Parts: sequence; structure tokens; C-alpha cells
Amino acid sequence: MASLADLSRRLNLTCRRTIRGQRPPPVVLMTDQARLPDPLPIAAGLPVGSLVILRHYDDPHRQELGRALARLCRAKRLRLLVAGDFKLAQSLKAGLHLPDYRLDLPVPAIRLWRRLKPGYLSAACHSAQALRRAEALRVQTALLSPVFATASHPGAKSLGLRQFRRLVGQSSLPVYALGGVNRRTILALRGSGAAGVAAIGGFL
Repeated sequence: MASLADLSRRLNLTCRRTIRGQRPPPVVLMTDQARLPDPLPIAAGLPVGSLVILRHYDDPHRQELGRALARLCRAKRLRLLVAGDFKLAQSLKAGLHLPDYRLDLPVPAIRLWRRLKPGYLSAACHSAQALRRAEALRVQTALLSPVFATASHPGAKSLGLRQFRRLVGQSSLPVYALGGVNRRTILALRGSGAAGVAAIGGFL
């Protein structure tokens, strides 16, 4: 049976969006302190070029985990991003992932980040407005969620396939499906234009 990463890579091959002429990453792994306390084994099996986004927001050992992930990502030719923490991203020589609520950052703050640490920028988006803000900040990729019902946000209203496809079609960014994505639901994303999927539980 094909893994979630393999299925995401197949989606990626049909995506028409590029990053400066290059194909976007094949898959995105999100870390999570509760659901995926040790992301290293899963990260080690990802395809070359994949993104690993360090969340673990309240973990007192976040910096230590970040250093371990940075070493692994260098060895496996993956790209590490840190969610919402400029200083940690800079210290790890990693990229930066902006949660939806950070997309109201003034553009000069992002320009300063690029001067201090030119690197990959991604953004979490939950609406068309958020996607437009991500485009204005010139991020490389957007994670759009929740596409399906998800265990991480029980009861949250999902976008659904029709809305997801519409938003992907309107955006100039490579867009990844996040939320309730697994080896079954990913099949419904074929033909959606998605650059791939981002997941936590789907890798377990």
C-alpha cells in the first residue's frame, strides 16, 4: 500500500504552481507535542525536499528537538521550518512558518527577516483572505485547512472539497491540503491542483 508521502508526491507531480521555476516540496510534516511527540522517525522517511514544520509550541525541550531535527534535515536533504518563532528559526538556520494569526505582520517585519535570514517562508491559511495576505507577504507555500474533519480540531467546520478546490484555483501559491488528510481522504484531492498534503496524524 502506498504511503501518505508517496500519494502526496503523486499529487505534487500534477501541480502547476512552481517556486521560482522549481517544483514545490512533495509533502509537509507538521510536528505536534501531543500527537507526535517524537517526529524524528517519520521525518527520516520523507522524500527528499519535503518540509518539516516544527510546532511543539509549549514543549520545554523545543530548542533541543529543533537542533535534532535540523541535523536530520541536513542529512536527509529536507527543509526545516519553525512555526512562529523568528529567533529559533534564525538560530537553527531554518525557514519560518507563519500561523494564520501571524499573517497580519507588517511587510517590513518580513523584509527584515529576509535580510537577517533569507530563507523559506510558509503560511497557514484558513480562508481566501488569509491566502491573499500570504501572497502579499510573498511566502513560498500555503497550508490551507481544515479541508476535512480533523481530530486536532474536533467540531471545527471544514472547508470541504468544493471550497478547497476553488481557493486553490484562485491562489498563485502552491497550496497544501491540511486537516483530516490520510491515505483514504487524499484520494479525493486528485485533480484539485493541490501541491501535496500536510499532515500530523496521517503519518501515524
